[in-house]
Amino acid sequence: MSREISVLIVDDSAFMRKSLSIMLESDPEISIIGTARNGKEGFELALKLHPDLITLDIEMPVMDGLTALKKIMSDCPTSVIMVSSLTSEGADSTIKAMELGAVDFIPKELSFISMNITKMKEDLIHKVKEITRQKILRERLNKVRAFGENRSAVPRIARINQDFPKHIYRAVALGISTGGPLTLQKILPVLSDKITIPIFIVQHMPPKFTKSLAERLDGLSKLEVKEAEEGERVRGGVIYIAPGGSHLKLKSLSDKSVAINVTSEPSDTLHRPSVDVMLSSVLEVYGKQTLGVIMTGMGKDGYEGIKALKGLGGYSIAQDEESCVVYGMPKAIVDGGLADQILPVERIPEIINKVV
Repeated sequence: MSREISVLIVDDSAFMRKSLSIMLESDPEISIIGTARNGKEGFELALKLHPDLITLDIEMPVMDGLTALKKIMSDCPTSVIMVSSLTSEGADSTIKAMELGAVDFIPKELSFISMNITKMKEDLIHKVKEITRQKILRERLNKVRAFGENRSAVPRIARINQDFPKHIYRAVALGISTGGPLTLQKILPVLSDKITIPIFIVQHMPPKFTKSLAERLDGLSKLEVKEAEEGERVRGGVIYIAPGGSHLKLKSLSDKSVAINVTSEPSDTLHRPSVDVMLSSVLEVYGKQTLGVIMTGMGKDGYEGIKALKGLGGYSIAQDEESCVVYGMPKAIVDGGLADQILPVERIPEIINKVV
């Protein structure tokens, strides 16, 4: 990225403000243009400074983070990363923040107490860069459309086959990460209540957060949405979300039914839950009759699983670049020639309803 990324930090803790500043400014492409001690100050600085991105604490005096987020999204829409505590209350507030427009979050404890602080710093910097890059892309595209400028600025056009290959599907396996909660809120409520096969989802999140996410999505969707539980029998028409901090696997039982296996193994994966681990297990049970869907997120988790699915003769969908919060996981699928369709977010549930 050629230009400097401006960041505003809003947190009532001086230690947190300093720590985040040191982390982010260790990268020469990122500049901290302001810090605020509460949501009111943060909102006022957002209006005045127009940062590219804001990190926003949830619990603060004077004005809390959720109230500030609502005002920011209303008066000066900006990319926001929430700073969340790893508690049930923190998880509920974070999911609410995603609904209000925050694009991602970082867990407060992991960022500054964990021995893994170097990796957390790298992840935070990567998130800030990728989220900002995607925002710049969308702004450029909107400008192109508004003023009819150079069409070469437009990225790869979505590939939409009106006649999706005829196929019998017995399961849907969906992988998603950065920007996922808000994206799932756009996707799952649109899925038809006539779907009679199970849907398995891996959303990269810590423990507690996935339960709050599942409960919120269940209240919005026609289909049942739940956090997957160890040993439960898989039912058709149910959406299972992998528990944060654990892998979601399946196991075939002697009576030909399928059960959920929640496990910490393998323990050496970059993500837990892992899209690749989930896909690999789903393929063992449902084979090429699995529909693979890869959506917004950093990295390439899901690539190996979709590659295996394609090797069996199955089909997959990738979210298009323009509608992603971060075009990483789908990009790996598209660049690898593994996507049968490349779709904007609003078309994905439409196609799932049609073929499933």
